[in-house]
Amino acid sequence: MSLIFLLTILGAELPDGNLLLKRVDENIGAETRVAVVEMRIATRRGARSVKVKSYVKGADSSFVEYLAPEREKGTKMLKLGKDLWIYTPESDRTIRISGHMLRQSVSGSDLSYEDMMEDPRLGNLYNATTIGADSVSSRPVWVVELKARSSEVAYPLRRVWIDQERYLILKEERYAKGGKLLKTAEVLELKRIDERWVVTRVRFKDMLKSGEGTEFIIEDVKFNVLIPSALFSKSSLRR
Repeated sequence: MSLIFLLTILGAELPDGNLLLKRVDENIGAETRVAVVEMRIATRRGARSVKVKSYVKGADSSFVEYLAPEREKGTKMLKLGKDLWIYTPESDRTIRISGHMLRQSVSGSDLSYEDMMEDPRLGNLYNATTIGADSVSSRPVWVVELKARSSEVAYPLRRVWIDQERYLILKEERYAKGGKLLKTAEVLELKRIDERWVVTRVRFKDMLKSGEGTEFIIEDVKFNVLIPSALFSKSSLRR
């Protein structure tokens, strides 16, 4: 597909980028979400698998417990607003992750703690402009450029490919302020769950690291289920 077509679509009027982003946020939104996720991490040294169970409430509260491998089983993470804590049973210590530590990799994956802390509602972080049309895996998509509303946002610029019918992001590129490509994401599978389309397999790639990236595979997910409020507290990390 030519760049001219990408930018102009033969002169056709492009949909408002902020409205598209709103539809994306509405599609993935839920009061609560409980999921079992496998991370398949491929590095130049080989591959490893990590399985976790996550509990999410709104955009500001999440609790993650490692289920496997055995050496990491029982590790827990708690996010409350802009604060993140990690408990490891091996050390029996709870550590607050902040500052430069947020840029560190999560379990050697291509995802950082900073990525985990991000507000999943991109409309809260970015102004969006639709720059053209394209196709991803034979699906028609809108190509939307996102510019950060604040200098505190981890990625000043993003480019996302939004499914024109399902309003899911099928492909993504994340850039530094100077325009350097930092990370990519590619949706590999999606399913219809509870009358909504859900991404069930996605590959993230940190472009500054070697290896083939990290696949996140959702083995099970439930939306709008009751989660005890007590789970989202520091005391739950040691239970």
